[in-house]
Amino acid sequence: MSQEAWSSGGSRHEADDTSDRLYTPEDFAAYAARRENRDGGAGGREPMTYGDPLTDPLPSAEPPVEAAPPTAPPVAQPASTPSTPNTPPPAYRPSTPPPPAAPPAAGPPATRPPVTTAPVAAAPAQPGADEAAGDVRRFMSATDFLDRRDAEQEHGPATWGWRGKVRRWSGGLITPRMGPDELAYEQDRATIQRDFDGPRTIAFINPKGGAAKTTGVLAAGFTFGTVRGGGVVAWDNNETRGTLGIRGTRSAHRNTTRELLEDLERFTDVYQSRIGDLGAFVRSQGDAHFDVLASDERPDVTGTIKASDFDSVHKLLERFYRVILIDTGNNMRAENWLAAAGAADLLVVTSTVREDTGYSGLWMLDALQDAGYQDLKHKTVTVLSDPSANVDAKLAADLVDVYQQRTRGVYRVPYDPALVAGSVVPYAQLSENTRMQWLRACAGMAAAL
Repeated sequence: MSQEAWSSGGSRHEADDTSDRLYTPEDFAAYAARRENRDGGAGGREPMTYGDPLTDPLPSAEPPVEAAPPTAPPVAQPASTPSTPNTPPPAYRPSTPPPPAAPPAAGPPATRPPVTTAPVAAAPAQPGADEAAGDVRRFMSATDFLDRRDAEQEHGPATWGWRGKVRRWSGGLITPRMGPDELAYEQDRATIQRDFDGPRTIAFINPKGGAAKTTGVLAAGFTFGTVRGGGVVAWDNNETRGTLGIRGTRSAHRNTTRELLEDLERFTDVYQSRIGDLGAFVRSQGDAHFDVLASDERPDVTGTIKASDFDSVHKLLERFYRVILIDTGNNMRAENWLAAAGAADLLVVTSTVREDTGYSGLWMLDALQDAGYQDLKHKTVTVLSDPSANVDAKLAADLVDVYQQRTRGVYRVPYDPALVAGSVVPYAQLSENTRMQWLRACAGMAAAL
C-alpha cells in the first residue's frame, strides 16, 4: 500500500499493490502512533501488546503484577524520530511498560509450549524489562523440537519379572512400567551406545600373568561389539607372544601384528586403503561383532614390538575403528607397554580376587604415579574377577576398598565355568550374570570416556 493511502486512512482496495514495498523505521513508527491513538481510547479496543518473540525479554518467573492504569493518554512517538538499529518497532511494544519485576503486560498465552533461550548481546534492553536477565525468547527450532522429544522419551513397558508376566498374561491390556533393575539395564546400554567425538583406546593392564587381562579384553569386546553394533577391535599388544589370538574365534588366515607391520605400506595411502583390506590381518568374532588382531604366533621370529611399531599400528586402527581394546603384556618396562599406557584414553586394571594379583595391580599404579603419569584416579577403572565359585569375602572387600581409593570405579565380575578351559571363549555360553556384570563394567568405561 502506498504511503499516501496509509496517511489518508484509505481502504486497502483503494491503494496500489505494495507487496514488494520495503518500509522504513519511520513508516512503522508513524503507523504505530496512529494505531495507538485509534485503538487505545475510551470504549475502544485494547491496544495490541503482543511482543516480538525474537527480541522481547523473557517473562519473569514471579506471578504477574497488574500495572497501574495510565494517568494520561499514551504519547505517540513522532514519525521523524530515528530508530536505533536492531530495536523492534514501537508497534510491537506494550503501550504502558510494566514494573521491572513483572513480565510484559500481555505476554504469550499460558498454553504456549516450552521454549529455549539464547543470549542476544547486540539487542538493547527493552523498557521495563529486567536488564539483569540478559535472555530473550525465540521461536523453537526444528532441532529444539527433536531434542525436547528425545529428552522426554520414556522407556517401553516392562518385560522382566512379575511386571513382564502381568503384561504378557493380560495380553497387553495392563502395561506396568519397568522396574529398577530393567531401567538400570537400559541405561547401561544407552551409556555404552553413546557417541564419541573420535576413536577411543582402552588398555587392560596388570604386570602379573593370570590377572584376567585377556578374558577381560574378550568379554569387553563382546559387550561393546554387541551393544554398539561393531566398530570395535581387540588388539594383543604383547611384545613377543600373547594368547588373545588363541582365545578368540579362529580365522582362515594366521596373520598377526607382525605380518601387518611387514605389509603396512599398503595402508599409507589414506584414499586407497579400505577397512576391508584389514580383513587379511584381523579375525572376525562373528556374532560378537568385533575383530581380534593377534600378536606374533610364529616360533621362528625373533625381536620384539617397539614403541614405533605400536604407534604405527595404533594410528592405522584409529582410522577404521571407534573403540580399540588393548591387551598388554606382563613387562611394564617394555617400549610397547609404555606406549600403550601413554596412548590410552582409559586404563583398566584387571585382577582376580587373589592377594598376589591384587598387590601386583597396586604396585603398578604406584610405579605409574612415580613415573609421572597424571590424573590416574580419574583415568583408571578396576575390574575384579572371581577365580572360583567360592572366594575369600574379606579379601574381596579389602581389594574393593583399596581400589576404590586408587581408581574411579571398581566392578566385580563373577566366576564363569565357561571360561575355565582356557580355550576359545564361548560367548554364547556365558552366564546371564556374567553378561550383566560386564555390561555394567563397560558402561562405567564408556562413562569415563
